[in-house]
Amino acid sequence: MTLILVLIVGGIIGWLASIVMRTDGQQGVLLNVVVGIVGAVLAGFLITPLIGGAPITSGSFDAMSLLSSFLGAVVLLAIVNLFRRGAVR
Repeated sequence: MTLILVLIVGGIIGWLASIVMRTDGQQGVLLNVVVGIVGAVLAGFLITPLIGGAPITSGSFDAMSLLSSFLGAVVLLAIVNLFRRGAVR
């Protein structure tokens, strides 16, 4: 059950991050889920030690974990844009 919730919430977080970074037209549903989950893992390493909480991949779905996972997805898309376009955008 937790895996299904991580996939759904990861997809929503990836979709919201792609809207913020203006890459929504280039991504589909599957890539939004991947961005959300990989962003949550990235948040577990980089953002969670700074602001506290736990990423959604640990099964925690409180406000701090959703915020840190969203920030991780935005950072991931910024890194991808930096390598693809040469600008964060």
